[in-house]
Amino acid sequence: MRVLAMDTSNLVLSVAVVEEDRVLAELTTNQQKNHSVRLMDAISELMDETGTLPEQLAGIGVAKGPGSYTGVRIGVATAKSMAWSLQIPVIGVSSLEAVAMNARGFSGLIVPLFDARRGQVYTGAFRTKDWAELSVVAEERLVLLRDWLASLKEQAGNERVLFMGEDLRIHRETIAEQLGEQALFAPATHNHPRAAHIGLAALGKLAEGGHPHEMVPEYLQLAEAEAKWLAQNPACGVKE
Repeated sequence: MRVLAMDTSNLVLSVAVVEEDRVLAELTTNQQKNHSVRLMDAISELMDETGTLPEQLAGIGVAKGPGSYTGVRIGVATAKSMAWSLQIPVIGVSSLEAVAMNARGFSGLIVPLFDARRGQVYTGAFRTKDWAELSVVAEERLVLLRDWLASLKEQAGNERVLFMGEDLRIHRETIAEQLGEQALFAPATHNHPRAAHIGLAALGKLAEGGHPHEMVPEYLQLAEAEAKWLAQNPACGVKE
């Protein structure tokens, strides 16, 4: 079975075609360019390169967020549209978990994070369940970085904590200040998500199904414009 996988949830664009336990092709770039313009070209290139016809796909994997609102929507909308037209499952994979997958095998706490502005980060915590799998230690959240670091310090005890993600350069000084030598920082090669990880994770979940209409993005917070609109129009908000 073959799966097409994609991640446009942040600055990185990553697309892959995987088959069982093989990565047939992968394209990953880390440039300030428009995902909406480049995604379909990248998909077409990899499908041609691997000789994959649309009808050969058993499913589609996609990073479902958190991350850039626009980026998440581009990837999710593309994946859902393709899956619906081909009548195949679409599997959403956490964008944070996609980064954490680069550290499978690490013996301490694995903490991916994305900057969310105003001192906040999107983050969560994972451990290696066995060499090939991750288990969730702390659910994904939007949190002030300083509060998160205080919680991690208490939770980790004497364990080392591995921080990951392209936005580490923004927060590295604060992390080092609060956790000192307990904090480890992933090398640049491990900070960006790989669509191949998403594809292989999706392969393992195909049996569970994944109807395109049921897969929704995970933003963790409202877009600023939406939040302002709801504040000005409280009667239009969701009521309990």
